[in-house]
Amino acid sequence: MNTKYIDLISQTYDFPQEEFTLENNKLNFHDIDLMELVEEYGAPLKFTYLPQISKNINRAKTWFSDAIKKHDYKGTYNYCYCTKSSHFKHVLNEALKNDIHIETSSAFDIDIVENLKKEGKITNETYVISNGFKRAQYVTNIARLINNGQKNCIPIIDNYEEIDLLSEQIDDTFKIGIRIASEEEPKFEFYTSRLGIGYKNIVPFFNKQIKDNPKVELKMLHFFINTGIRDTAYYWNELLKCLKVYTSLKKICPSLDSLNIGGGFPIKNSLLFDFEYDYLVDEIVNQIKITCENEEVDVPNIFTEFGSFTVGESGGAIYEILYQKQQNDREKWNMINSSFITTLPDTWAINKRFIMLALNRWNESYERVLLGGLTCDSDDYYNSEQNMNAIYLPKYNKDKPLYIGFFNTGAYQETIGGYGGLQHCLIPTPKHILIDKDENGNLVKTVFNEQQKSEDLLKILGYAN
Repeated sequence: MNTKYIDLISQTYDFPQEEFTLENNKLNFHDIDLMELVEEYGAPLKFTYLPQISKNINRAKTWFSDAIKKHDYKGTYNYCYCTKSSHFKHVLNEALKNDIHIETSSAFDIDIVENLKKEGKITNETYVISNGFKRAQYVTNIARLINNGQKNCIPIIDNYEEIDLLSEQIDDTFKIGIRIASEEEPKFEFYTSRLGIGYKNIVPFFNKQIKDNPKVELKMLHFFINTGIRDTAYYWNELLKCLKVYTSLKKICPSLDSLNIGGGFPIKNSLLFDFEYDYLVDEIVNQIKITCENEEVDVPNIFTEFGSFTVGESGGAIYEILYQKQQNDREKWNMINSSFITTLPDTWAINKRFIMLALNRWNESYERVLLGGLTCDSDDYYNSEQNMNAIYLPKYNKDKPLYIGFFNTGAYQETIGGYGGLQHCLIPTPKHILIDKDENGNLVKTVFNEQQKSEDLLKILGYAN
């Protein structure tokens, strides 16, 4: 009878997989011996595997390059990294090794761009696509960046006042884009995105504020929907509506030469994950070309702003099972030595699921459990793996420590969780390890940040200097 944890995983999924392998009854992730990591650094533990960032960037570049070649597409492709997914310097440094561009969303983003520029990671040729609703400081910072020579900084106009606000502070002519306020899926509580300008209003807006304005040059139309890039009737319908706006604008605005289709590529959230990225890219390029040919306008240069896709699959979190509580006849709670609310806030806020696997004891029998965090909050739990509708782990044994890992957690969790600041119930931020490879392919591990200490939290709270 197959009752071991390894039997369960092997029967449920195609296992091992490219990034997950088993060696000596222990889980490896991208050739990282995770139990060795625990033995060296302890748990709870966060880690970032930097090479995966470059790998995903180049995967996307290849898909677009292949599609452009296949369809004899005359425009170029530009990969932008959406910084709000993870602002950490080690992430930007790795991403910028790959000849990419930057998308920003707030005022302090521009300070990061200027820091990277001083270090030679960004040049005046780098595209800086500035999205978001622009408050005074954001406008000032964008203007400073452009005035200091960042000629390819393109603020994306989000409302009717932003052109005037930017014009007041930018010395010379500057490039702009316009964001389309896309219509949302029927399941949303509202019909139209709060971001951007409505489809029907864009051409009148151009005629009123841009057409005869000698200071601005419209270069880009920006399109993004909350559900991301998916092979659904909704996505293709919204894309075609966007292309209709693009071709209409292009006929009256020769300077318009770029279409930004935003981000939204999904990342692997289950061992059953299967997504045809190459097909979707091919069809997007094909649809843009067909539409432009039918309308007899030149095809645009294509921009994307991949955030989670860039950095998400580089991250992981490791916890130890501290104790098991049998709360009734059916429910066993395995308590982790950290908090889901504080370290993986998306599991609490939007019910997001990540890949979750045991790190050790794969050759032992398993049981169905719930996972609970350390805070005294009833919502601090994780109760279902994406495709099993339950969590199964090796049976709890107080004499045999059990460690679990959550994978592909590299996007948003630190910034949403308030990295380095106060955490719910004063649960400390875990130690964070960076993992890279040297020129010989050997793993190189460094401590990015130690686990928070009580003094750190007391200082924030005003109890210590």
